[in-house]
Amino acid sequence: MCCSAQLTEKDLAPQAMNPAYLDAIKGMRFFDPHIHMTSRTTDDYQAMADAGVVAIIEPAFWLGQPRTGVDTFRDYYSSLVGWERFRSSQFGIKHYCTIGLNSKEANNEKLSEQVMEILPLFLYKEGVVGIGEIGFDDQTALEEKYYRAQLQLAMDGGLPVQVHTPHRDKKQGTQRSMDIAIEMGLDPYMVIVDHNNEETVKEVLDRGFWAAFTIYPFTKMGNERMVEIVKQYGTARIMVNSAADWGISDPLAVPKTAALMLERGISKADVEQVTYRNAITAFAQSGQINEADFERTQDIDQSLKYNGSTILRGGQQPAPDKRSTIIR
Repeated sequence: MCCSAQLTEKDLAPQAMNPAYLDAIKGMRFFDPHIHMTSRTTDDYQAMADAGVVAIIEPAFWLGQPRTGVDTFRDYYSSLVGWERFRSSQFGIKHYCTIGLNSKEANNEKLSEQVMEILPLFLYKEGVVGIGEIGFDDQTALEEKYYRAQLQLAMDGGLPVQVHTPHRDKKQGTQRSMDIAIEMGLDPYMVIVDHNNEETVKEVLDRGFWAAFTIYPFTKMGNERMVEIVKQYGTARIMVNSAADWGISDPLAVPKTAALMLERGISKADVEQVTYRNAITAFAQSGQINEADFERTQDIDQSLKYNGSTILRGGQQPAPDKRSTIIR
């Protein structure tokens, strides 16, 4: 639209802010088991809630630049079990997380040793449903060292593991991740292997692991490809997520993928399985997930505070009308 164009009544109508795909998934509920909400805005939370997202898992990950001290990890982990969990609740979304030392920063051995010391302080806190995301990036010896150490923590605590598979040499990195897990004695049913594609999915499923797929523009998976994977492999141990980090990503990838699946002839029951039910089954092995918690039976009070902080600012009123062009 050119800068001189005038907005019409049609532009400002409610349907202008409600894409057609929302009609297709009306009444459905979604669980995004891998989304980095630390990188997202409150508008994203609102849009997700409006699209039917009732629960999410936020894995600990790399924030875009190397951290320089253990206290930066401590503060980050604290935010995942504290402020971010609260912020999510203000939009009616149940927030869980996985805690771990990510593969990219595992290559700083001195810092990694310090991080490993503090991990047990967070692994058993409320809302922590596993260890993750861990695994390989460049597939170095140090990455393997700390991957193994964290798999041992998972075994000791009876926690699920969320595995990050590498962007480069993905097939080899995925195989290596699974080989190590089995060698160490982990039950594949406790391991969610993430960022799969057509090259890795068959082996992951054949070996008994959970196969998660990240719908992420340009780099991982488009949702048309995801439709074909479900048609070919079915719904057993398959789940869909968005990642939605600080890169070019979409926090609505799960509900959008659900709508496309329905449009392309996949049954509603099967769509529910890969966009909601399987995530619950896999991560409920932590003992932390109760589906009854997703029921929004009481009003959300956005004036509530967490350690003195609120999502509102300076007399701001909750839930402004996003359809208006006026921001007061």
